[in-house]
Amino acid sequence: MPRKTKKKTASKKAPKELSPEEKKRLEEVIRRLKEAYPHAKIALKFSNPLELLVATILSAQCTDERVNQVTENLFKKYRSAKDYATAPLEELSQDIRPTGFYQQKAKYIKECARKIIDEFGGEVPRTMEDMLKLPGVARKTANIVLYNAYGIVEGIPVDTHVRRLAQRLGFTQEKNPDKIEKDLQAIVPREDWGLIAYVLQAHGREVCKARKPLCEKCVVKDLCPSKGKV
Repeated sequence: MPRKTKKKTASKKAPKELSPEEKKRLEEVIRRLKEAYPHAKIALKFSNPLELLVATILSAQCTDERVNQVTENLFKKYRSAKDYATAPLEELSQDIRPTGFYQQKAKYIKECARKIIDEFGGEVPRTMEDMLKLPGVARKTANIVLYNAYGIVEGIPVDTHVRRLAQRLGFTQEKNPDKIEKDLQAIVPREDWGLIAYVLQAHGREVCKARKPLCEKCVVKDLCPSKGKV
């Protein structure tokens, strides 16, 4: 008789409650970083919600700079959801090849375009619930599109930079992006949810680099629990 296995349930653990001292430290970290990067914004280039959705899908495992190089011509060739939906898969794959994982990305883009046409009247949806119905779209992509295309703040997009800095700065001990997002939401004032990801990205690219953080140049080095440990 097969052995019964316990069904795993999703963790509903609430973010840990912060002490007044820790809350004060994190608030000061956020304040200084916002001050250091007042013009932080998304690096992807786009002119409408569909272009942003496509660019964000292409940015997985790829630099924003490379994506922008590819989309410069891509967005001239494909101007509507119908263009992507009806494009031969192999042709679209080759058009986005430099971004890596191009076959899967092309499949996601075509499936997204078809769903946008069939269920959303040809327009990229404006709610988190509907965004998550699109193939290959998780909360990170949905947050990016909603905020930057529509000015709608639903959460905080967690990419590799945000994850690394959130962990190093002591914002979270989690590794799962959705759990990291929840921890950040508990710390960061809602009015800063849209901005904070780009502030952390800017600091991650310029100072708190993955392999060798430049701690001597860091504006929050005196508040960072990871200083000298990476």
